Amino acid sequence: MTKKSIFPSLVVLLSATVLLSSCKKESADTEYPVIDVDYPGSFPKNCVDVSRGGSFTSTIRVHDNVELGSMSVEIHENFDHHTHSTDVESCPEVPAKIPVNPFSAIVEFPLPAGQSSYTSVKDINIPAGVDTGRYHFIIRLTDQAGWQTIKGIEINIK
Repeated sequence: MTKKSIFPSLVVLLSATVLLSSCKKESADTEYPVIDVDYPGSFPKNCVDVSRGGSFTSTIRVHDNVELGSMSVEIHENFDHHTHSTDVESCPEVPAKIPVNPFSAIVEFPLPAGQSSYTSVKDINIPAGVDTGRYHFIIRLTDQAGWQTIKGIEINIK
């Protein structure tokens, strides 16, 4: 090869190297978001009593390494003792029963855009005529990358 034919090849190679090295490399979010209900002031806690015909204020702290997405809570009866619990503490045993008018709800918890941590405070109403007993309170948190964490606790409606 002559000097004239090597020079264009070197220019192309050098240009490609500069272009490729200047490309921004984004790292993928591979971490699950975190639900925290174990700090003073969080509510509800596992095995707590709440009253029908009233409301309670749910206070849940959540965070993610990049950005939070969405959060919801599902509440449904646990009269047959099935489990979704993610808590090591188990509640005292109660007799199984057949539901007559069980409470069931899915409550959306709005999270502000662009946040990596947030404390959600939301009132949840429990109708007066629902069955008393053990219920699941299942928190579902999804980050912007689509990773989801679930926290299941038990509450007692009195």
